[in-house]
Amino acid sequence: MSEVRLQVRNISKTFGVTKALQNVSFDINKGEVHALIGENGSGKSTMTNMLTGIYPMETGKFILDGEEIHPENQVHANNIGVSIIVQELGTLSGLTVAENIFLGHEEKFITYGFRNTQKMNAEANRLLQEYGFTHIKASDMIDNYNFEDRKLIEIVKATYFHPKIVVVDETTTALSQEGREELYKHMNRIRDEGNTVIFISHDLSEILDKSDTITILRDGIYIDTVKSKDVNEEDLKKLMVGREVTGDYYRSDYGEKISDEVVLSVKNVTVPGIISDVSFDLHQGEILGFGGLSESGMHEIGKAIFGASYDREGEVVLADGTHINDITTAIRNSIAYTSKDRDNESIVLNQSIRDNIVMPSLNFLTFGKTPFLNWHRIKEFAKEYAKEMSVKMVNTDQFVSELSGGNKQKVVLARWIGKNSNILVLDSPTRGIDIKVKQDIYQLMNRLRKEGKSIIMISEELMELIGMCDRIILMKDGKLSGEVLRSPELNEQKLISLMV
Repeated sequence: MSEVRLQVRNISKTFGVTKALQNVSFDINKGEVHALIGENGSGKSTMTNMLTGIYPMETGKFILDGEEIHPENQVHANNIGVSIIVQELGTLSGLTVAENIFLGHEEKFITYGFRNTQKMNAEANRLLQEYGFTHIKASDMIDNYNFEDRKLIEIVKATYFHPKIVVVDETTTALSQEGREELYKHMNRIRDEGNTVIFISHDLSEILDKSDTITILRDGIYIDTVKSKDVNEEDLKKLMVGREVTGDYYRSDYGEKISDEVVLSVKNVTVPGIISDVSFDLHQGEILGFGGLSESGMHEIGKAIFGASYDREGEVVLADGTHINDITTAIRNSIAYTSKDRDNESIVLNQSIRDNIVMPSLNFLTFGKTPFLNWHRIKEFAKEYAKEMSVKMVNTDQFVSELSGGNKQKVVLARWIGKNSNILVLDSPTRGIDIKVKQDIYQLMNRLRKEGKSIIMISEELMELIGMCDRIILMKDGKLSGEVLRSPELNEQKLISLMV
């Protein structure tokens, strides 16, 4: 019989009138990967954020190896043997790689009141070498590294001291397949050492493949704990949602002709060191997909179109001849952009849902032609589009930071739907969100396509590109490597052959 590592007892948490967790109790064992699943807003991250000291405890208790614990912050949680790799960025800009790895634990490098930076860098480099992340250097500024490399650094930061429990919160969605394999390797190492991984993911096939035990939450309530070997994806969906997931998921149409009308042309676009001489057209009513490995350059395409690549060369031109060279011009000409790095580039966490939704539309929310803002119109506008996107919230005054990942993404999309954007550039639009919200976003994209809107969808998830796009462009080493049209015969192997 397995030995219990963590007892979760009667945990509750509220945000305003929202009951994020309601009297949740279950056990987690030593030497296992214990998955925690549920729809967005089910309470998964809320519970682990309390366990790791990010949120204060409310009612209930955590009992670790027989002793009740009260984590005050992340450093304190580390000191009692609990760490977390968060869904969004968990490293701090302005510090070196080594300073991020040992943040809160610098005392081991202090001698006579002075920090021995050389010793700290040497130890960080040793760890990076041990983990196989040899391209990352301890003395470099963290800002020199991309989103994925920063997640790899977080793996080192969260696990080098062999904690009893490591929470992996939606981390795989930020990683390429190679990065995921590295994470899986360290999850298995932690389990084999007799310690515990709490694994949060919306990828049910990944959950079944990588976990030993699965606990399901729904609307903040404990539903069940099952063994991974005893269930399948359909079983988990029913437990998560409380019913069969029915209706359209991906598009079902094939053979529709793409419009001849070009709404946007990208001509010989280059971003030094990232993409080189990229050219393509986007047509009216088209969903154009971009796929490739994480470092293929596809994520830079979105920024280049939106005018957010400041060293971009080449042209991005609308049908009327307007050149898009900066973000202001893009927004003014009805172009929307959602970033893969949602928390840092697509929303303002410490602002309200209302402020985030109305931000690009303020010019239209004034008293007549005056420059004075009409607060009644602003409030009604935010309510309308938050409701249209079914954002789970207390009200539009609630801070975005209090929302689940899927509801944050709904706020991002509500902003641009409210702006009535004609061209939407969506980079990883379903990253870190549950199957029901994914379905909602796919149906929204299909509706917008039918309304004549044009969408560029950038994704590392090949099945959603196949399921949603009229045309898919593949990238490799910063260049276009192939193009395929929508077809019922199209499969992942065909796309992979053009990516690698």
